[in-house]
Amino acid sequence: MKRLLLALALLAAPAHAFPDRDIRLLIGFAPGGTGDLLTRLIADAVGPVLGQKVVVENRAGASGMLAADVVAKAAPDGHTVFVMPMALGSVLPVMPGVRMPFDPDRDLTPLANVAGVYNLLVVAPQSPIRSIPELMAQAKASPGKLSYASTGNGSSQHLAGELFKKLAGVDLLHVPYRGGSVAIIDIAAGRTDMMFGNMPEFLGQIRDGGLRAVAFGAARPSPLFPDLPTVSATLPDFVINNWFGVAGPGNLPAPIVARWNAALREAVATPAFRERMTANGMESLIGSPEEFRATIAADRAKWAEVIRGAGIRAD
Repeated sequence: MKRLLLALALLAAPAHAFPDRDIRLLIGFAPGGTGDLLTRLIADAVGPVLGQKVVVENRAGASGMLAADVVAKAAPDGHTVFVMPMALGSVLPVMPGVRMPFDPDRDLTPLANVAGVYNLLVVAPQSPIRSIPELMAQAKASPGKLSYASTGNGSSQHLAGELFKKLAGVDLLHVPYRGGSVAIIDIAAGRTDMMFGNMPEFLGQIRDGGLRAVAFGAARPSPLFPDLPTVSATLPDFVINNWFGVAGPGNLPAPIVARWNAALREAVATPAFRERMTANGMESLIGSPEEFRATIAADRAKWAEVIRGAGIRAD
């Protein structure tokens, strides 16, 4: 009731009342990863637009739920927000075995989708897999022999692999690892055959020759590798949209939602922001809060079907 009364009071207040102090921007992962990098890019870009300091706060753990829970319980005044990964908005709510300490639809307010992370299929340099048709042919010739890595049951890499299996009509062996770096070492050494993962995590190894990129699971190639084909050229329904958006507490007043959305639009439109995104294997996405809600809902339905079909359950 107190949060509702505060939201009603804020709704009646003039839009220029926000922001009037430092802003907390939370990320549910440790420093150094893709999510952390993006969060700091957003903070640097949106702070001058809002005219306030944006302080990045890492609350790693529980697949991002620790950070989201802080925001869900924060005052709905726009000064505490977080970078929401696709998994938190669209996978965890439909993953068997996951208990969320908040209702993501009631207790969080989508403000804008901001970034898409290119999904990429990689193999060892010496791998005979050089195209999606070759991969499908080899998998059909030896069912269950080819393996793909992930960072655990229900991870984005696991879901991508299961979606590929479903659409290609093949059987691949899932090999879960405790972390992406360990998986990459085994792929480079040829102990595991492949991985559908986030491009930023592979860039260093690709450039050094430790991994070879086969195809983009994303809707389109990155400008860094414009000639690399997409999986969807062979399997049209295989499109992995691994996004990061910004969300605040539930019941955020409409003027604050509009202010945040406008500020994010202005921030991501700058050439410097876009250049840094491209250099790090990401692309800029922006739209209305309603479009962000629609994306969350569509991806939730998509991954719920994959999870049910593969019988996936959280570790």
